[in-house]
Amino acid sequence: MPIFPAQAQSAATTAIDNESFVASAVRRVGPAVVRIDTEKTITRQSSDPFMDDPFLRDFFGGFPRQPQEERLRGQGSGFIIDDTGNILTNAHVVNGADRVVVTLKDGRSFEAMVEGVDEVTDLAVVKIDDTEDDLLPVAPLGNSDQVQVGDWAIAVGNPLGLDNTVTLGIISTLKRSSNSVGIPGKRLEFIQTDAAINPGNSGGPLVNQRGEVIGINTAIRADAMGIGFAIPINKAKDIKDLLARGEAIAHPYIGVQIANLTPDMAQRNNADINSGIYLPEVEGVLVIRVLEGTPAADAGLRRGDVILEVNGDPIRTADTLQLKVENTSIGDTLQLKVQRGERPLTLRVKTAELQEVD
Repeated sequence: MPIFPAQAQSAATTAIDNESFVASAVRRVGPAVVRIDTEKTITRQSSDPFMDDPFLRDFFGGFPRQPQEERLRGQGSGFIIDDTGNILTNAHVVNGADRVVVTLKDGRSFEAMVEGVDEVTDLAVVKIDDTEDDLLPVAPLGNSDQVQVGDWAIAVGNPLGLDNTVTLGIISTLKRSSNSVGIPGKRLEFIQTDAAINPGNSGGPLVNQRGEVIGINTAIRADAMGIGFAIPINKAKDIKDLLARGEAIAHPYIGVQIANLTPDMAQRNNADINSGIYLPEVEGVLVIRVLEGTPAADAGLRRGDVILEVNGDPIRTADTLQLKVENTSIGDTLQLKVQRGERPLTLRVKTAELQEVD
């Protein structure tokens, strides 16, 4: 029985109508998801068992060992964010790479250039040049501020080298701090999901039920069984254009190492006859160390101080203080309410630009 064009169109429409929301979302964003292969050359001193013997080494005069070059290969994911070929991914996927190759879902491969990297937010932009002037697929970006716990979450990428893999879950929680997931050197509040995120997923998109990117998947916990983390897309929106232009991202800091403090923790410390410091029995943020030559040192902060307020806002956790500083501009003055032993103090500290991440 022949099938006429109207019947074929009706059948196609019916198939799309019966399509799951996951398939529809992946059809929308999937073509823009890419695999990123990297190569990095490192130099090591050669290991020679013959020359490791002290007697032989001395006998032959201790010939210098020749350095050996080794090529390390890595793989991650990313997604195209505009028709000029800019691709968003994780900084740890491409940082330090000598060669970056991007492969699209349709099989096309391109040499890519790393445009900008920001280790503090673990974000990077790489660029491909489509000399054939073919239209590049672009991933639609959503609004991570509208994400709610319980929303559907779809992770797309190339985990463990398995290209074009899709996993489904929900948003487990929001604003999971970088400290709480074991990476204190970052300044992020992650989206947590139970969609499977594995090595190779890093840099790929976390997508909502409409096929919009709401986060950048980050495989950061080898022991994370059944949970994964993603950087909110709105964080990337704030800096992606700067990264694409190769500009450094400025991050304010004051120069303290800090920890949470509760009255109970302070009481236990003060009851210990071997404790080297008396702590105020209050809730706030304990200064563990003040780094030399930093704004905190210039302002007179000292080890053992407890920060209670910043600009009149109560501060109860180290994460809150860190984000408070991050959300200022370089050179802003913060007024700190501090408890030093039994004495309340008010100190003013001017933020400076973070130069490197420990």
